[in-house]
Amino acid sequence: MSAGLPEAGLVACAGRLAGALPSGAVVWLEGPLGAGKTTFARALLEARGARQPATSPTFNLAHHHDGPRGSAYHVDLYRLNDPAEAAELDWDGMQRGDLLLVEWPERGGAWVPPPTMRVSLGYADDPDERTLRLEPEAFR
Repeated sequence: MSAGLPEAGLVACAGRLAGALPSGAVVWLEGPLGAGKTTFARALLEARGARQPATSPTFNLAHHHDGPRGSAYHVDLYRLNDPAEAAELDWDGMQRGDLLLVEWPERGGAWVPPPTMRVSLGYADDPDERTLRLEPEAFR
């Protein structure tokens, strides 16, 4: 039996994390389809002050967001067929921004920069709730 958080709980956790992450943080968002990665990313970007609402970047792979601390990027690698496809993204440029969020980082292989924080989302026993695990890798 796994206890979980409703969507409002995920949003609140993302808001707290947004204030704790240093500028230049790389956040990996991991979990199965529908587990809440984009919901968490949207809440994190909003709490970080993104000037435009975040949507899933699955089609374009990456979205740029302006905020008070500088640029933030939301990348979704779900559609990649091969990690080599991730080479086309400007990883160096995105790392110079305030925040880089990466959904499905395992699909980008060695191209994806190492995380400052891993956010793992999953399904709880209640279908309206999600499990959440935060794993700080190394605050820079």
